[in-house]
Amino acid sequence: MSYRPLVLLGAAALSLSLAACSSSGDSGGGEGGRTGVDVWLMRGSVSAAFQKQFETGFEKAHPDLDLKIQIQEWNGIGEKVTAALASNDAPDVIEVGNTQVAQYAQSEGLTDLSDKVAELGGDAWVKGLAEPGTYEKKQYGIPYYAANRVVVYRKDLFEKAGVDASKITTREQWIKATEKVDKGATQGIYLPGQNWYALAGFIWDEGGDLAVNRNGKWQGGLDSPQALKGMEFYERLQALGKGPKDSDEAQPPQAEVMAKGDTAQIIAVPGAADIVTENNPELKDKLGFFPIPGKSADKPGAVFTGGSDLVVPAAAAHQDEAYTMIKELTGDAWQKKLARTMSYVPNKVTLAEAVNSEPGAAAMAIGAVNGRATPNTPEWAAVEAKNPIKNYMTAVLTGGNAKSEAAKASRTITGALAGGS
Repeated sequence: MSYRPLVLLGAAALSLSLAACSSSGDSGGGEGGRTGVDVWLMRGSVSAAFQKQFETGFEKAHPDLDLKIQIQEWNGIGEKVTAALASNDAPDVIEVGNTQVAQYAQSEGLTDLSDKVAELGGDAWVKGLAEPGTYEKKQYGIPYYAANRVVVYRKDLFEKAGVDASKITTREQWIKATEKVDKGATQGIYLPGQNWYALAGFIWDEGGDLAVNRNGKWQGGLDSPQALKGMEFYERLQALGKGPKDSDEAQPPQAEVMAKGDTAQIIAVPGAADIVTENNPELKDKLGFFPIPGKSADKPGAVFTGGSDLVVPAAAAHQDEAYTMIKELTGDAWQKKLARTMSYVPNKVTLAEAVNSEPGAAAMAIGAVNGRATPNTPEWAAVEAKNPIKNYMTAVLTGGNAKSEAAKASRTITGALAGGS
C-alpha cells in the first residue's frame, strides 16, 4: 500500500500552489447521446484497473449515463477546486480532502446533501469522514474512504523481549511493552517531539480537544486539564525512544529511521512499512501492525482520520446524475471492492471486515471506529499554518512548564480562529 498523500493525513499539509482552473471539458453531452457525468478524483484515490472496472460497472447499471473521470493532482488542487466552484462549468462530482469540505461549503459553492444521508446509510459512516463533511449542521461531503495511523512494530524485537503485541489493548500495557523492548541498542519507539496528530488522539482519549466552540466562538483547548493529560502521556511515550524533540515525523522521515534496524515501533499509516522494507529489505516479513491502544481495553485509541469526501458543486449541470454516481461509489458493493483493492478503510464501520485479510488495513479499520478530525471550521487551516501545537510540544519536551506553554499555544490558536467567530 503506497498511501499517496495520506502519508501526510491532513488536507492542510497538501501543497496549494497556484493552478489554473480547467473543468473536465464538455460537461453537457456524453457519447451516443447519453448524459455525461464529469468527475474529478484525486491521484492515488483509485488504481487504473479499479477506475476502469467502476466505469464499466456504472455504465452497465446506468446505460443512459456516460461517466467521465479525470484524475487530478493534489498539488494546487485547492485553488483549482475554488475556481471550479465559482465558475459556470464545474464538474458534477469532486473528491476533496475530508478537512477541506468546510472551507468550500462556507463559500456556498456546494450542494447540500443532508436529505440523502439516511438513504446512503449515514448512521454507519466513519465519524472522522462524516463530521468534517458537515458545515453549519448540513451535510455537504459524502464519506468516500479513510486512512489513519496505527502502530507499526518489529515482530522479531517484540518476540525477543517477550512481548505479545496482540495483548496490547490499553495505553498502560503499551507503555510497559515499550519499556521492555527499549533495551540496549534498541529504542522502544521512535516518536519525534512534534507528531501533533498522535498528540491529538491522546487528547481526544482524555476528553479534550485542540479547540472548542463556545457560544459560536472558537477557542484553543490545549490548556484544559484533559488536554494536559494527553500531553503528559505523549511525554511518557516519547521518552522511551531517541526521537528528536524539535521536529516532526517527516524530518527525518520516520520510516527511514526505522529501516536502520534499531527501532521497535513507529506511529504511522501502514504504508510506512513499505518504505521501511524498500530501504531495508532484510526487514521484510518482520513488521506487524496493531491499533493505537486506548485508555481501556474496550475502546481503541482515538486517531486522526485522513481521507476524502465526495461533493457536488452547486454549479454542477447534472445534480441528479452526480448523486447517482456518488450513491454507487460510496455504496457497500463498490466500497468493499475499493477497500480490498487499495487497502483503504471503507466509509462505513459496518464494512470493516472487507479488509480483514490485510493486516495493516485491518488495524486501521479497528482504529477508525474511534476516528476524529481537526476542529470543523474553515479557519483551522490558519492554525496549521502557524503550527503553535508543534512549538508547544517541543517546549514541554525540553523542560518548559506544560500548563503555561499550553495556555500560550491556546491563545495563538484562538487568535488564528478569530475569523470564524
